Amino acid sequence: MGILAEDIATVRSMTNLRELVSEKVALRRVGRQWLGLCPFHAEKTASFSVNEELGVYYCFGCGAHGDAISFLREADHLDFTTAVETLAGRAGVALRYDSEQGAGPGRKRLAELSEALERAISWYHERLLSSPDAAEARKYLRGRGYDGDTVRRYRLGWAPEGRDTLARELGTSEEVLEAAGLAQRDQGRGMMDFFRGRVLFPIFDSAGRPVGMGGRTLPGGTGPKYKNTQATALYDKSRVLYGLNWAKGEVVARDRVVVCEGYTDVIGLHRAGVGEAVATCGTALAEGHVKLLAGFARRIVLAYDADAAGQGAAERFYEWEKRFHADISVVGLPAGMDPADLARADPEKLRQAVTNAVPYLGFRLERHFARAELTTPEGRARAAEESLALVAEHPDPLVRDQYLMQVADRCRLSSGQLRELRLPRRPVGRPEDTVSPPAAPVPRPEMEALRVAVHHPEKAVGRLEPRFFSSDVARSAYEELASAMTLHDAIESAAPPVASLLAQLAAVEGSEDPDDVMRRLLDRAAVRALAELQRAARADGGSDPDAGARLARETRELQLALQAMRSVEPGPAEAGRLAEAEQQLLALLGAGAGTPLGAG
Repeated sequence: MGILAEDIATVRSMTNLRELVSEKVALRRVGRQWLGLCPFHAEKTASFSVNEELGVYYCFGCGAHGDAISFLREADHLDFTTAVETLAGRAGVALRYDSEQGAGPGRKRLAELSEALERAISWYHERLLSSPDAAEARKYLRGRGYDGDTVRRYRLGWAPEGRDTLARELGTSEEVLEAAGLAQRDQGRGMMDFFRGRVLFPIFDSAGRPVGMGGRTLPGGTGPKYKNTQATALYDKSRVLYGLNWAKGEVVARDRVVVCEGYTDVIGLHRAGVGEAVATCGTALAEGHVKLLAGFARRIVLAYDADAAGQGAAERFYEWEKRFHADISVVGLPAGMDPADLARADPEKLRQAVTNAVPYLGFRLERHFARAELTTPEGRARAAEESLALVAEHPDPLVRDQYLMQVADRCRLSSGQLRELRLPRRPVGRPEDTVSPPAAPVPRPEMEALRVAVHHPEKAVGRLEPRFFSSDVARSAYEELASAMTLHDAIESAAPPVASLLAQLAAVEGSEDPDDVMRRLLDRAAVRALAELQRAARADGGSDPDAGARLARETRELQLALQAMRSVEPGPAEAGRLAEAEQQLLALLGAGAGTPLGAG
């Protein structure tokens, strides 16, 4: 919010996160980490981990994570600027601002950044409409059902693949490009465009002023699927909502706002007739969002899986309802479909789903009953006990009593019997109450390799490639680490599941030898590559003698290299031979060359 980026980084590095957290949480040392009870949700077993060296915290109960700035913001309910200023005062850092007056972001400075963004949005938009290099992007959007009117209404754009195409075209100073989030310095190579090879969705504040952008790769593209502008004087993702500039009229008229997760969801809802739709920008619904929306409408309808975050989300939602006099409800979407999918398949069904949204607690109970066994006395008894634990989380006794009677009806019990039960609040740590893990668990070798990349990056240089990761989340985490200047930058720019994984890895350092971890991952990648070569040979079936000979040669070379690495005993005496064998295997796998073995 106007503070120079380098000063924010200085404040972060000069703040001892462990000391800051200790003012609110009793911490005890466990190895190189510090553990305590999470201040952001109720728990009896310590799950809040602080890495003092990296300046990162992570809660294994509710998934809360961040750095010193985010901790102070969440703990004391501060905005970004106030949190940075508070920490700067503690650390003795003199802050500089984007203002000649030196006291906050000056209007002239913000106008300069906004003008640069406006020019970039217009340039990207025209590129999408007419440039030959945007042909695939136009084809992709047509396939999603976006006609020219939709592209123009939402000012969609195309960022070309070039390294610094926008930076050269705009002719704006490097300092302004960086401060606006349009480019970043590339370690002595000048400025590099922040968005490359992506369809762009411009983001505006509620008044229609540009504040940032979100980019999506085309199918088959490289890098994270979604990428948003990093924090700038104009853009704070916890306080910005995509689409609010277009939706606010409908929001006020209907006294209702529909919140979804993605840009395409907003566009789909608008086109389906739900004009009051907005989206969070690559982050979960935050207090800043709710505070902003409560100024426009009382009813906040969530059009995404709001049950995934469990108890942590429930406590936040109930608190926000009370503090901002809001009503939070949830849309029941068909399994496996998001609003954008349903908008294309059945717009009327989407409109009805929004109309029939139910209060958050009612939604959670319906989810629970759908999974419960209600055909036997034992099943109904279990369902009643578990349902009461959900009901007990609500702070309003009158609301709890209303839902208690609903539970009694569904489980064929008397409400009097249920009122006599005194159940404790649901213990934190059960699967349904914690942040959902990735759809597929990250294999341990990949988790440990990422942990090495976080804690010992020098050990990972030249030894990791995206193709070494079978897990999409792990691969995205590696790509974020590889493209970011710092761990904090990687976490900030990553999609929520990836950011959560990086914070979790940073919170606890591994006990295994980094070299052993790297070699295990390399061994695993080689085994997968061998399987791919063998599948390719079977598919060829001898139809192409040259290809068959090449596949046989590459298979043999890879087998010999893998055997050579496995045959060397780890230890100081054999360190040279082991490093040589590892490098040979890396070369065969195409590490750093961009072409995997067998791709020719």
